[in-house]
Amino acid sequence: MSDGQTESGREGNLEAPTRHALGWQDPQFYDPEALQKELDRVFDICHGCRRCFNLCNSFPTLFELIDESKTGELDGVDKTAFGKVVDQCYLCDMCYMTKCPYVPPHPWNVDFPHLMLRAKAVKHRSGATRWRDKVLSATDTVGMIAGIPVVAEIVNAVNRSSLGRKVLDATLGVDPSAPIPPYRSDTLRKQFARRAKPAQAAPGAQPAGATRGRVALFATCYGNRNEPDIGLDLVRVFEHNGIEVALVERESCCGMPKLELGDLQAVAELKARNLPPLLAMIEQGYDIVAPVPSCVLMFKQELPLMFPDDADVAKVKARIFDPFEYLALRHKSGLMRTDFTRPLGKVSYHVACHLRVQNLGLKTRDVLQLIPGTTVEPIERCSGHNGTYGVKREYRDISMKIGKPVIQRVQASGADFYASDCPMAGHQIESGLDHSAPPTHPLTLLRMAYGLGDT
Repeated sequence: MSDGQTESGREGNLEAPTRHALGWQDPQFYDPEALQKELDRVFDICHGCRRCFNLCNSFPTLFELIDESKTGELDGVDKTAFGKVVDQCYLCDMCYMTKCPYVPPHPWNVDFPHLMLRAKAVKHRSGATRWRDKVLSATDTVGMIAGIPVVAEIVNAVNRSSLGRKVLDATLGVDPSAPIPPYRSDTLRKQFARRAKPAQAAPGAQPAGATRGRVALFATCYGNRNEPDIGLDLVRVFEHNGIEVALVERESCCGMPKLELGDLQAVAELKARNLPPLLAMIEQGYDIVAPVPSCVLMFKQELPLMFPDDADVAKVKARIFDPFEYLALRHKSGLMRTDFTRPLGKVSYHVACHLRVQNLGLKTRDVLQLIPGTTVEPIERCSGHNGTYGVKREYRDISMKIGKPVIQRVQASGADFYASDCPMAGHQIESGLDHSAPPTHPLTLLRMAYGLGDT
């Protein structure tokens, strides 16, 4: 254990954790020597603690490097091997939120995810980012090309074929067994524009708690081009509850894929594109909702930590909600309809990590359990998908090992439905099940329970 890290300090911190700003615009943030010094300090603390051994693969990788070194301590590890630890981190934040006793305000000030992000940013700035990773994180560009009519059908057919998957493996290192979402030329935006309007206009907006009663849907790049039905189900459920739903004028990727790559300048550029249309809707009296937890987290946590003094970022943070968080707030004020017509039976429900990090509690479970004849069994474990991590050839087996406890619980549940707030995590679970039944998103389950029919 390093000097100054006393045994009394190892008792951990009993105060509520606080998160410091990222400090990515400080020149020292990118200084390799300063980074190495901080990696040495934090890795030594992790070595002496080892509480996070059963989270992501960063910690087993670190502990194995130490245990197999000549000294059995951190000083025996080749520093160039530290990159292996960094590469295994996908910034889920669960070590910070659920395990580490040394997070701020503890004097040891350990923020493992931010340290890994800093290391990724230094790597990216040095030009060491792989072309494959740049392509996989360019969701707007890939989606725009793959979503062109006719092109979408070709892309989807190729992605479903064994030959096409071999080509993807050879060119991008995408594992042939990893789930890849289809691309839809008939996007959420197009379907929203031509959808049937509610039979009755929504009543005047009724504020409830922190909610205004009018929402603007941030479609997300995934929700717009890959699974638009989820966004349409959100619209139907909210409108059924008398909540006016508009669509944010435009959206770019929230920036999470680029954040996970350490490309912080790209995150800043995406923030500059997304904030004006979001702020315009907020100024018109709308709240913001998004159907993908990672996108909500980006605006609630990651951007505020990157831009702590940006008043516009703070405005969006205060007005963006997870859909079930929003509905739970409405229900608390007696403004959520409970005229359900269909029981759901037993639902095996995976709680996405990027939803857990938001500290909302189990709002999806709570809302679904309002449905008579419905039991929801939550699973608070990582699915192993983790952005692009779970589709990459070199990490695919590890991702399935991480997700195995979730898959086993879903498999053994005998549930009528299984679901995850993160649609990509749902398909990760699907890829490991013995049966081929697809996941059903919680918003879709709620739409079904209301008897609203197919989208």
